[in-house]
Amino acid sequence: MNIQKRIRSCFLFLMLFLGASIAKSQTVNNFKLISSAFSNGKPIPARYTCDSTNVSPPLSWYGFPEKTKSFAIILDDPDAPMGTWVHWVIYNIPGTVTSLEEKKGIADFKATDGLNSWDEKGYNGPCPPGGTHRYIFTIYALDISSPQKEGMNREELVEAMKGHILAETTLTGLFRT
Repeated sequence: MNIQKRIRSCFLFLMLFLGASIAKSQTVNNFKLISSAFSNGKPIPARYTCDSTNVSPPLSWYGFPEKTKSFAIILDDPDAPMGTWVHWVIYNIPGTVTSLEEKKGIADFKATDGLNSWDEKGYNGPCPPGGTHRYIFTIYALDISSPQKEGMNREELVEAMKGHILAETTLTGLFRT
């Protein structure tokens, strides 16, 4: 093989490699989590907090990688007085599901509820002891079906997801008592 052919082959390989990397990063950058109940950085309506019915808000997502097999969602309050407080852990959401309706029952799509900081399963909405807190909904797109273990807490789920996160994105709401 002459030098020009080798250079051309290397150039084509490099272009294919870079093209795949760019396509992957574009997919990841397009991953968005939204809610019809509140916008990113804006107040969460009382309906989704301990001041009212305390039901989970409607959420939807798009732009996730094609190879996604499942999703997991964690809701954290990083402004809690004793460190980050976990309000919701849900996993094994099938990769074909792209939204959760308000107060969506996990049995409808065979997801798994994990344990929040109250050591309870399910959603437990914003309820700060005082002041304004940020509530960060993080959704993870995974290349595997999430672990089938029941009742994992945040730390256990994060450990189980290591090496399998294709993309993640957040939606932040505010709540003030």
